[in-house]
Amino acid sequence: MKRRILTTGGAGYIGSHTTVELLKAGHSVVILDNFENSDRDRVARIPLIAGTADVRLVEGDIRDAQLMADVLKRHKIDAVVHFAGKKAVAESVANPLLYYHDNITGAVSVLSAMREVGCKKLIFSSSATVYGDTEMLPICETAPTSVSNPYGRTKLMIEEIIDDTAASLADFQAISLRYFNPVGAHASGLIGECPRGVPNNLFPYIAQAAAGIRDHIQIHGSDYETSDGTGSRDYIHVVDLARGHVAAVEHLFSASADYTPHRKVNLGTGQGHTVLQVLHAFSKACGFPVPYKMGPRRPGDVPASLADPSLSLALFGWAPKLGLEEMCRDHWNFQKRERDKSNNGMRMSSLAHQIISDHAAAAEAYLPAHGGRDILN
Repeated sequence: MKRRILTTGGAGYIGSHTTVELLKAGHSVVILDNFENSDRDRVARIPLIAGTADVRLVEGDIRDAQLMADVLKRHKIDAVVHFAGKKAVAESVANPLLYYHDNITGAVSVLSAMREVGCKKLIFSSSATVYGDTEMLPICETAPTSVSNPYGRTKLMIEEIIDDTAASLADFQAISLRYFNPVGAHASGLIGECPRGVPNNLFPYIAQAAAGIRDHIQIHGSDYETSDGTGSRDYIHVVDLARGHVAAVEHLFSASADYTPHRKVNLGTGQGHTVLQVLHAFSKACGFPVPYKMGPRRPGDVPASLADPSLSLALFGWAPKLGLEEMCRDHWNFQKRERDKSNNGMRMSSLAHQIISDHAAAAEAYLPAHGGRDILN
């Protein structure tokens, strides 16, 4: 059954891919984004990828509680998928108050608006960082939580706020999806991860080195108890992750689902890859060796992190389908397109422009008092 879904931060890396998959699954989507860490032109590519223009974009900030409530009411939203928030660990350590203000205030605004209008289905973009530096492998949802940085603490605090909200509202249901390490890009190369400044994660760092943006990648630690001495992580293709969100949304509306106010569910593959394994696979994908240098361990890094994804399979039938080869291939494809666009001044295709112009022409003025606009119909 078709649902109307609001994706906060839906123009971002994971949000844009999830919006595509929601559209492909037959749902209608409204994106709410302030473009603090995302790009407008990538939103314009979403209808082209999904093959439908049943998506609207509202430019605004989730911390504006009145705007949130107006969007929910005007578009008759059935469920919210909440991505919007800051996510850089190092930045959170340097400026924790910014993270507490933006992430916590944003989540409270979203939940307050949902309560006001009676929207009672929520998917929250959480993180495996809530497990901290656990040595329990694989990590299941009953593992103890223990955070080591303000970013992770905001994720755990928001989960706890959702617990309290769900306990106070009849029929409210939420699923917090605890991601492990999202990587890759859409196979079309039209959307992907394009971090501003120095990347915080391995894949975009390798991609930038392969594209010549950086001289080499620095590997932190070669003496871990892993197959080759480098750290091992559970990487998941962003398209698989996006499909996990669709499965979670549809589970909330399933007549056969048991009523649980708030579930926490891992999204991972259950398979680990070391830094060197990723580097070699990426080198194969781009056709040449990516330069690297070995360095000492970083404080706080753990040897390995690995998900137990069995609950997601049992609960809503989701399992990842894409492996390391596809992760590297698709990420490199996106990076090449971005490099070529930068070098050649390439703009999105005329077809994408036509889709946008056709549907933007019918857009209504949206909430002028709050600065929101319908850009896509």
